[in-house]
Amino acid sequence: MAVLRRRLASRVVHTGWRWMQQAGAVTAQTPGRLRFGAIGDGTRLAFPQGTVFGERWIRLGGHCIIGEQVTLTAGMMPDLDLGAEPMLVLGDGVVIGRGSHVIADAPIEIGSNTFCGPGVYITSTNHSYDDPHEPVGRQWPRSAPVVIGPGCWLGTGAVILPGARLGRNVVVAAGAVVRGEVPDHAVVAGAPARIVRRWTPESGWQPPLRTPAPVPVPDGMTSEQLRGLAALAEAEPAAAERAAVDRAGVERAGVQRADA
Repeated sequence: MAVLRRRLASRVVHTGWRWMQQAGAVTAQTPGRLRFGAIGDGTRLAFPQGTVFGERWIRLGGHCIIGEQVTLTAGMMPDLDLGAEPMLVLGDGVVIGRGSHVIADAPIEIGSNTFCGPGVYITSTNHSYDDPHEPVGRQWPRSAPVVIGPGCWLGTGAVILPGARLGRNVVVAAGAVVRGEVPDHAVVAGAPARIVRRWTPESGWQPPLRTPAPVPVPDGMTSEQLRGLAALAEAEPAAAERAAVDRAGVERAGVQRADA
């Protein structure tokens, strides 16, 4: 009876949590208490949300995915008048992973189709430590705009510091700490981050990539055809394994007849 009660309680809790996730998600049609400067169609902030304030100065493009417990803030604290211009702008198709923070005390722009892994920290302000006698947290911070170009990938735990300007299709390795300018089609890693690989039209990727490039999906390929190819690819290893087993059986039979 106790086991049955625990199972029932577990089912009720999980069902209720799924309902809250659906009901608590923020979209253009169901903004809840949040009144963003703009929120595009198809954009969804997962429930539970992290700290969100200054949303009047936050503009979210269409089809963005904002994970659970993501902090989005404009201004140093709530209820400030930040003027007429937006402080935080996300392009279309931006993905921000669970537990990330985007802190816009100065303007931050994240280009379309940029993906962020979990735990990414993007900030346009940082504490100063000029006065050696004053606690660092009490010293007035320094701010500088941040621009992240379209098509970038920011790995888990990456940190983007004030004044950073990332070009198009930049890859930031997990745990990297980025400041300054990063050119288009570069891969950066480390703390502080440095360029470890870059693509140019003249030389391609340097150093060369160690993995083969993915095969693009042919134009006009339907989803049914893709599923058929996937099924065929899964069947081929199994067929090869069966053939190997059959060959081994034939060889063992031949050895047994020779011994006889």
